[in-house]
Amino acid sequence: MGIIVTIGRRKTSVARVYMKEGKGNVTVNKKDYKDFFPVPMLQSKIQQAFNLTDTAGKYDVTVNVVGGGINGQAEAIRLGISRALVEVSEDYKPMLKAEGLVTRDPRMVERKKPGQPKARKKFQFSKR
Repeated sequence: MGIIVTIGRRKTSVARVYMKEGKGNVTVNKKDYKDFFPVPMLQSKIQQAFNLTDTAGKYDVTVNVVGGGINGQAEAIRLGISRALVEVSEDYKPMLKAEGLVTRDPRMVERKKPGQPKARKKFQFSKR
């Protein structure tokens, strides 16, 4: 197995994931993922795909992530790791699909329209 390259996206975050066999090191933007994401919930999101497929500690992952906030970045990384695991073995796909980890979440922030204060909010209407 060489290096598997996948991409994960969420909102405006884009994560390029490079996975190879190793000891389970996860590096995000040249930092350890526990330093990059100090919140335990975000760390568990990144490890979720490995825990579901019992592959924790088998692969080294290097990630370049840009855009968005920390939650969107963590979910983009999770999608990229899930896609990489599916490339390793198609047997993982049903497990990951049941948890919704191979589905790209298409929800984005709606754009602001001209003549309105926000995307959907309207200025106060005065009849007279």
